[in-house]
Amino acid sequence: MEEKNKQINDVIDSLKNGNYTIYFFVMDTKGNPTGAMACIYDHAKTLKDKGLNVSILHEKNDYTGVSDWMGEEYMEIPHISIESKDVKITPQDFLIIPEIFSNVMDQTKNMPCKRIVFCQSYDYIFEILPLGSKWEDYGIKDVITTSDVQKNHIQEIFKNINVDVIPIGIPEFFKRSDKPQIPVISILSRDPRDTIKLVKSFYLKFPQFKWVSFRDLRGLPRTTFADELSKSCLAVWIDQISGFGTFPIEAMKCGVPVIGKIPNLIPEWMGSETENGLEFNDNGIWLNDILKMPDVIATFIKLWLEDNIPNDAYDKVSTFIDKRYDESTAKDKVVEYYNNLIVNRIIELDSLIIKQEETIQ
Repeated sequence: MEEKNKQINDVIDSLKNGNYTIYFFVMDTKGNPTGAMACIYDHAKTLKDKGLNVSILHEKNDYTGVSDWMGEEYMEIPHISIESKDVKITPQDFLIIPEIFSNVMDQTKNMPCKRIVFCQSYDYIFEILPLGSKWEDYGIKDVITTSDVQKNHIQEIFKNINVDVIPIGIPEFFKRSDKPQIPVISILSRDPRDTIKLVKSFYLKFPQFKWVSFRDLRGLPRTTFADELSKSCLAVWIDQISGFGTFPIEAMKCGVPVIGKIPNLIPEWMGSETENGLEFNDNGIWLNDILKMPDVIATFIKLWLEDNIPNDAYDKVSTFIDKRYDESTAKDKVVEYYNNLIVNRIIELDSLIIKQEETIQ
């Protein structure tokens, strides 16, 4: 028992002295930009910049990385391949696992490190989770997510899980263009088929607007994405299973009005549904019926060309988005959470020693 207590005290000393690593497990998206991947890398880089030891953990040696769309500085974060067998995770370390990887949760359940699920997409929770299984079965007690709405949903599924919210921060390069917006509609959908169907439907119903262009922003580097978005007169968003909805917030930051399909899990920032015609809520035009979207887009374009968009439409969005989802605030929250994670781990280990001593007595 004394030997075991000594080992635990050694781990506590390592944590207090900063001798630990926070590992972020990621999948290889083969260079395709995703919001979830960007969020994980932003967490890792924020902690690295604050002097904490972090590493990106990926499965294969042949890993594409994110330099092409996030920037070379993100690949300066230490990366370790599981295939290389150079991974040496110790009891004082932390392993952050995305919600989709229940197989990794299972494979690592006997590891002595602290493991936390990073749930950005509630829809992926059950992707490969075996029937009847839950995260608690793998020794997972803590979850990070990005909104209170997702937190409530997760806690309805997993009754004995602690969930903390770390808000999304939108990078500062998402900003208003200093040039007039042009008749281009930026569109982003999870399923490319939704984009194709919408564009075809719009041009067939409103041939007079064939000269108005749609720009699919999928796959662009983040800074190019932001620049193209800021030039647009309108942003269109279709993502039925979105867990947060970064794109509409990015559009708002750029001063671009948004028309969007209301997803299954309604974000906390979203206003009410547009019932008839073109109603500007506090932050956009939200539809439950995707079939109405071409008509609403056409109405918007007509008003925009006539310079008849209500002035308060832009004012409402500016007021709503002011100081919300600020990048520096989000970074502070990231640092606060992981610092607390370390403190709580020390408390947890101290409690384990006390419990063992009480058992002996």
